[in-house]
Amino acid sequence: MAQDYNNPQINHPHVNRFLGGPPAAVIGRLILLSILVGVILAAIGLDPEHIIESVGHLITHIWNMGFDAVRWLWRYFLLGAVIVIPIWVVVRLAKSPRGP
Repeated sequence: MAQDYNNPQINHPHVNRFLGGPPAAVIGRLILLSILVGVILAAIGLDPEHIIESVGHLITHIWNMGFDAVRWLWRYFLLGAVIVIPIWVVVRLAKSPRGP
């Protein structure tokens, strides 16, 4: 029986099963995925040379951004409440039942 050397499934079935496909295809997908993840991590400020410090800076930035978001939300809440609460009180008083 002649062996088909062009079919990687026959040549290295254990390697293909371990990797999840032909080695060249898996390596290509891993390279592309690594580049994509690298771009995403660079966009959020992580640096591969100083990964521990970069993660620390990222956590600090998210922490500070969280409190900035709370301050931002609080300011808009107060601004809206200055208008909404008095109108609500007037409407509630206007709809309150009158005494006998």
